[in-house]
Amino acid sequence: MSYKLIDGRALARSVRADIRKKVAVLHDLGWTQKLVSIDVSGNAAAELYIRNQQRACADVGIAFEKRSYASDVTQRELLAAIQTLNVDPRVTGLILQRPVPKHLNLRDLQNAIHPDKDVEGMHASNIGNIVYGGSTLGPCTARASVALLQSTGLVLRGLEAVVVGHSEIVGKPIALQLMEESATVTICHNETRNLATHTRRAEALFVAVGQPGLIKGDMVKPGAAVIDIGINQTASGVVGDVDFTSVEAVAGWITPVPGGVGPMTVAILLTNTVEAVERQRRAYEIAMGMAPL
Repeated sequence: MSYKLIDGRALARSVRADIRKKVAVLHDLGWTQKLVSIDVSGNAAAELYIRNQQRACADVGIAFEKRSYASDVTQRELLAAIQTLNVDPRVTGLILQRPVPKHLNLRDLQNAIHPDKDVEGMHASNIGNIVYGGSTLGPCTARASVALLQSTGLVLRGLEAVVVGHSEIVGKPIALQLMEESATVTICHNETRNLATHTRRAEALFVAVGQPGLIKGDMVKPGAAVIDIGINQTASGVVGDVDFTSVEAVAGWITPVPGGVGPMTVAILLTNTVEAVERQRRAYEIAMGMAPL
């Protein structure tokens, strides 16, 4: 079977071109965008992600600032820093880089970020809004993964989809977005029995477990769309959760690693940054009596 590569880089370029126009319009209206990155990890992978974010922001005209904190920063100190940024009108977006040191409570820190500045879509209220069909400011990787599936042109209504991985920021939000599009969704995880019996049914298969080469060709339905979300550093380089060589022989569409979900995730981060400004602009106009409730 001849597969079609889902080119995340090409789709991300298209998204950034649209964002660039929106940023210019908002700037003309007096609404500039500034994204602040909070980093306490010193992690090499996080550093790479931060550089990618900075380059992407520069490409579309969004100001970017990196704020690094020592690994022994306390929970109280970091919460105070986040609250200061929350009330700074010059800052329109915040992103807390992961991982964070074990002595810090990541969930409490993430929920301390104001929902309207939470450009990674990790705040409980932004994740919860997905249940009601509001995916804007949803988790970036989840939104990126669904957007890549939609780029294939497959009709999602009634589609048999399987999500391998049930994390709060990837697997579960993907499933909720797919259900909102009336797809039929199965979620698998590390307690799932006979994983292959589920994955072979999938017309669209999402994999996000952090296990190199977990999905083999004999676990995939011929003609299926396979979205590989895994990013694993191995001796032979960066690979996904899907064994690309064996799966490409049966898949109808497949994302590469790297070059698939990763670039699109950064593009969605920019999309969320613009959406955050739009939210803040609307709140301001309502408060000033310039727009109806």
